[in-house]
Amino acid sequence: MKVLLTGAGGQLGQALLDAAPDNVELISTTRQELDLSDADACRIAVQKCQPDWVLNAGAYTAVDQAESEPELAHAINAGAPEAFAQELDRQGGRLLQVSTDFVFDGQQGFPYRVDQPTTPLGVYGGSKAAGEQAIHRIFGPNNPQGVILRTSWVMGPVGRNFARTMLRLHRERDQLGVVADQVGCPSSTLNLATACWTTITQGSQTTLPPILHWSDAGAASWYDVAVAIGELGHSLGLVDAPAKVNPITTADYPTPASRPNYSLLDCATTRAALQLDGQHWQEALKQLLLRVQAD
Repeated sequence: MKVLLTGAGGQLGQALLDAAPDNVELISTTRQELDLSDADACRIAVQKCQPDWVLNAGAYTAVDQAESEPELAHAINAGAPEAFAQELDRQGGRLLQVSTDFVFDGQQGFPYRVDQPTTPLGVYGGSKAAGEQAIHRIFGPNNPQGVILRTSWVMGPVGRNFARTMLRLHRERDQLGVVADQVGCPSSTLNLATACWTTITQGSQTTLPPILHWSDAGAASWYDVAVAIGELGHSLGLVDAPAKVNPITTADYPTPASRPNYSLLDCATTRAALQLDGQHWQEALKQLLLRVQAD
C-alpha cells in the first residue's frame, strides 16, 4: 500500500513517520518538498506518486496569524485538500484529511458529534471547514474515498506545542497564568498517529464513517493541562520545582483569533469503528513527556 504523507516535518508528521506500518510504502513530504499553498503542485504530486492514500497531515495551524493571512490559510487548509480530492477522484485513491475542533464555535455544553454542522469562529477554523466541504463536494458526503478525522489540542514530544511550551515555562518561572475557561481534550501525537494509521488500514478493507473524531479521553481546561505538566514534569525529573499556575479567563488573555470555549469531541463512534480504546489525557501526557527531546 502506497501512502503520500504531507507535513512530514511537523509534530504529527514525525509521529506518523515513527508509527508507519511495515506494509506501507511511505512517500513523505515536508513543507519544503510540497508547497500545500500550490494547488497545481498538490495535483502533480498525486499524479506522480499514484498513491493508494493521501494522508494530509500538513496544515496552516497558526491560529492567530491566520487572521492577518486569510488567503494563505485558505490556500493551504482548503485549497490543498480540494486539489488532492480532485486528482484522487480522477485517478483513484483515497484521502485522509486531518481536521480540527476549531470547525465548531464552542457554544454548546456537550461533546460535538461527527454529524453536527460546522460553525467556525475565525479564519483558521473557517479554512479547515472549507477544506472539509470541498472533500464532501468532490467525493460526495458519504463516499468512503474521502475520510475526515477531526482532532483537538494536538501536542507531541517534538515541535511547537502547548506541552513543550509549558514544560519550558515551568523550568523558567515561578508563576504562570493560564486560561481556565476553555474546555476540550488534548490529543497526543503518539495516539493520534495510531488512529490515523488504523483509519488507513481499516479503511482499505472496510467502509468507515466519512467523519471521525479523535482525541485522548477525558476533559480538561488549558489550566488543568498546565498544572498536570508541572506535576508530571517534576515527578519525571524534567522540572526542579513546578511553577504556581494561576487560572485566568479568556478575557484576561486577548488574542487576534476567537477560540471555542468548549470544543470537546465525541469520539465514541470513532473508537468503535477503529476498535481503539482512548487513553486518558493525563496518562497520554505522561508518555509524551517521557519522550520530549531536550530544548
